[in-house]
Amino acid sequence: MFNLILFGPPGSGKGTQSDKLVEKYGLIHLSTGNLLRQEIADKTPLGLEAKSFMDKGQLVPDEVVIGMVDSYFDHHKDTKGFLFDGFPRTVAQAEALDKLLKLKKTEIAAVLALEVSEEELVKRLLNRGKTSGRSDDTNEAVIRKRFAVYSNETTPVAEHYRKARKFQSVKGEGSVDHIFSSVCEAIDKKMRLPRV
Repeated sequence: MFNLILFGPPGSGKGTQSDKLVEKYGLIHLSTGNLLRQEIADKTPLGLEAKSFMDKGQLVPDEVVIGMVDSYFDHHKDTKGFLFDGFPRTVAQAEALDKLLKLKKTEIAAVLALEVSEEELVKRLLNRGKTSGRSDDTNEAVIRKRFAVYSNETTPVAEHYRKARKFQSVKGEGSVDHIFSSVCEAIDKKMRLPRV
């Protein structure tokens, strides 16, 4: 099983690249946001628990999210691997995910981060804001704040995986196809490495 985490700030092209990677490598796209919404819609015990936190304006605790990931894994036992999107966001989540995967006799094979300059992101998101209908894509100050939050949140997680020699930055500027080619090259190298 090949498990991949794709990082990238808002506007980095993570969604576009994720779709292409899922198609090329036969991975299952695991977005914790989508997972959360599905569990709530299905009224599962974990979904109801998550909803009770969200209704109070609180963050869903890591153990609830990990429980959902665990359940999702069990429904997709025969997959080639997973592409994690938007998770883990904290070192505690990364450690919990590592522990869960170890129990499932697998691990994170690679963590790739799409690196895009703040100026390029601002330009992309303001452009996207003209058609996306998302108010958070139309205000430059809000975009810069989102970038700062992303950097603060993910830097420790990147460091966690860097220590495990699983982290790699990929230039996220250029054409979609050029970026995709760079991401695939990084993945193919990881797939060829012998597992320890």
